[in-house]
Amino acid sequence: MDTHAMGGIVPMRGSGGRAGTLPATSDELSRLLTAVRRGRVLTVTGRFREPRSLLVREIAERLASNFCDGAAVVRIDRGGFGIRELTAALGCVPGMAFLPCGAAGTLSWLAERDMLLVLDGGEFLTPQALSWLGELLAAAPGVRILAAGRGPLGLAGERVHRL
Repeated sequence: MDTHAMGGIVPMRGSGGRAGTLPATSDELSRLLTAVRRGRVLTVTGRFREPRSLLVREIAERLASNFCDGAAVVRIDRGGFGIRELTAALGCVPGMAFLPCGAAGTLSWLAERDMLLVLDGGEFLTPQALSWLGELLAAAPGVRILAAGRGPLGLAGERVHRL
């Protein structure tokens, strides 16, 4: 299956050969790591995608081991990314068990998880997908959302870090 057709799911792996610098100071990075651990939703916003993506992926890589079920990274590359696309993308993340069909089944399954859900490209999520994520947060106390996008997701309790 071509994962890029669904929005480009990227598995969490060590990226030993990564070059470049993060678009945040070490103090900022420390604050963001703490914000993800203590909060439910953190969105990194900014005009350019590459710095946002680099920062959320670094945060996810550093925190994945803090969650029993690890981190699931979904790269969203196109508009109109709705509930069906989001739940299908989650079901394709390497290492994640096969998810039940449909939004309700996926919501129920995720409600029992302790994981970090990383959404890279939050500006492409439909209003229905954002509403579903709100339901997910209400049903799944162990799920945290770390997003990157041009603007905030608009979810309850969301913290925003602007680049």
